[in-house]
Amino acid sequence: MALAGSLVLATPAVPAFGAPASPSAGRGHPVDPEDTALRFDPAAYTTITVTVDGSPVHVRWYKEICYVANPVAAAAQQPGGPGGGTTTIPDPACGYQSMNVFVPESAFGDRRTPVYFAVNNGGWMASHLRASVTAGASYDSSTSNVGAALKAGYVFVDVANRSRGLAGADGSSPGKAPAAVVDAKAAVRYLRLNDAAMPGSAERIVVNGTSGGGALASILGASGNSAEYDPYLAAIGAAGIDAKGRSTLRDDVFAVNAYCPITDLGNADIAYEWLYNVLGTRDATGSNPSPADAAAIAERFAGYERSLGLRNPDGTRLTAATMLDTIEQEVVRSAETYLKADPAHTIPPLGGAFEITSGGPGGPPVTKSYVNDWIDVDPATGEVRSVDMAKYLAFVATQATLKTTPAFDAVGVDGNTTSRTETDLFGPPSQKYSNYTEYSWNHNDVAGDGSGLDDTGLTWKQYTAKRSTVVDDQVHLINPMDFVGTAADTAPNWYVRHGTRDRDTAFNVSVNLDRALAADKQVEDLNYQLAWNQPHAGNYDVPEAMAWIAEVVRKAGDPLAPGHRG
Repeated sequence: MALAGSLVLATPAVPAFGAPASPSAGRGHPVDPEDTALRFDPAAYTTITVTVDGSPVHVRWYKEICYVANPVAAAAQQPGGPGGGTTTIPDPACGYQSMNVFVPESAFGDRRTPVYFAVNNGGWMASHLRASVTAGASYDSSTSNVGAALKAGYVFVDVANRSRGLAGADGSSPGKAPAAVVDAKAAVRYLRLNDAAMPGSAERIVVNGTSGGGALASILGASGNSAEYDPYLAAIGAAGIDAKGRSTLRDDVFAVNAYCPITDLGNADIAYEWLYNVLGTRDATGSNPSPADAAAIAERFAGYERSLGLRNPDGTRLTAATMLDTIEQEVVRSAETYLKADPAHTIPPLGGAFEITSGGPGGPPVTKSYVNDWIDVDPATGEVRSVDMAKYLAFVATQATLKTTPAFDAVGVDGNTTSRTETDLFGPPSQKYSNYTEYSWNHNDVAGDGSGLDDTGLTWKQYTAKRSTVVDDQVHLINPMDFVGTAADTAPNWYVRHGTRDRDTAFNVSVNLDRALAADKQVEDLNYQLAWNQPHAGNYDVPEAMAWIAEVVRKAGDPLAPGHRG
């Protein structure tokens, strides 16, 4: 769809598949040397064989495609190795700015099929290149999104990106925000640049991600073609940026498939503390080591929520006063949807027990029982009679201990230098981390970290009033809430899930994203739910998600039809 402020391009003639397309075809501008360097080679593949649902599938693997002309060199030794050590990466030149492209045999000559664009970063951490499709592997399309995508005939793309935790070859931290978003946009631009020469359609990119990846998918989907990213794209030699730094390609996407997105980071702490303090959840579960801090952060939520101006589907305003009722309604909808989906689905009666199985990395699964003291369901009708929200939130917080206070911007606060929160996503590349919220900035007391009033002599308001402020821009450029409903080209199709047992990010964050998307006239299909009895995880509903993708693709029509877009 073409909107005010959008980049509208003429539809080029479609060359024969496999013929290397001119990088400037149909764009009306001189060939850019960097675009020429990013030309896709249709013959540069290795054929592997996998098994999907018991049947062999031949797959063409286009290996380790560097999607930028000027990749940022990484250190060969990266943090995060066994025992807190380091990991040696084989490709420091472009291992964090490259992609693997897997084409199932049914799509070898298909330029209409969707591109399933998988971002693999958890917790906003840097994502080194991975290969989700491996020779000889077997996939069940009912449980594996990889197998389901291959079975559907979609092109599967694993996308690496810079982000927090990345060590640069020069000793800097080149993954600071908005690097992850910039890299994802550069990967989309590579696909658009080479659309005529590649299997799949760059007009049918479906972005899939979980946790930090769900957040990355969300901001990528919300900020299509925003010129605010152009200087960053130019610096890494992304496709479609001319010599004057102007964009000549689009980076909007067709659909977002996001799970438990850790997003709206600038306000995530206040959303979290409000949710887990408004009914005394921290106190009830013994998870309130800093009650004064928790209360001070939580009190900011009402003003923030009011500033969004959001409404529920029934037209009522979404405020701090109505948020708990709204979340309760979403929990009820989740439970009833679950029960109606399959006659075998049940929810324990009041006084009964939830049997929940979980397992740590490398450890055996462990099943624990939790008394159901919070949801009353009529087994005859499958309808929820009541939900006790205080006990529900305590149930959530009992599955896994609540996060620190603050939950997302804790480093540097109260002498804390060990937390692995998102604080190191922000600040200049020369600095290890920077507080990015007002409360944490003003309460930073770690001398010499370059962050906070103690080191800069500036309060948060004074600091962010400076024109050269880095952190404020970083927070903005990774927040989909700042782009939904603006002149940016928001993806028309959204499938968002957030587990009802997820304590990693507050439910009000995903509710806000849903209500903002619902108000955006560019959004045509919005499928949001709290996923029943799911923790902080993703791709647990593969058949439903893939059916949704197939339906929005069907409704959108032929991406190669003359004049067709989106």
